Amino acid sequence: MTEWLGPIVPHLKALHVGMLALWTAGLFALPRMLSRHDPVLGQVDYARIRRATHYGFSFVVTPAAVLAIASGTVLIFLREVFVLWMFAKLVAVAGLVAFHAWVGHTIVAVAETEGSHTPPEPLMPTLLLSVPVLTILTLVLAKPELGEIPMPGWLSEPRGIQLPFDVPRR
Repeated sequence: MTEWLGPIVPHLKALHVGMLALWTAGLFALPRMLSRHDPVLGQVDYARIRRATHYGFSFVVTPAAVLAIASGTVLIFLREVFVLWMFAKLVAVAGLVAFHAWVGHTIVAVAETEGSHTPPEPLMPTLLLSVPVLTILTLVLAKPELGEIPMPGWLSEPRGIQLPFDVPRR
């Protein structure tokens, strides 16, 4: 790492942790807010909750997700953390992204099907979200030595078959 990048790393880490905290807090809160999407509440309260979930998702949670992923990606390359636990963490981050997409889809579905939807129960999304969040925390804090990824022999041994194109030799 070059000398001028050294002072940037703590600030990027702070940005990454802060945005990750904001992102995951929003992902925990939005399903609870969606469960309040009940037209029986009254039109004014219903409209307020719909606006809050839409604006919270669009202007708080999504930008936090983008900044968390971008700053994390930069940190991976600045710190050259190309180890197995980091790749396992990235799989858990993909789980967060999938959950984020589901929340966005649910917000749109609720807005488009006013009065004909059933609000989601918040317990199951909370439990589902807890898995990637706890996985990320465990991997980052423990940094376990995972060894090699187990693969079948036919994937790790040469087959003696010529590739359909020329491969430059060193």
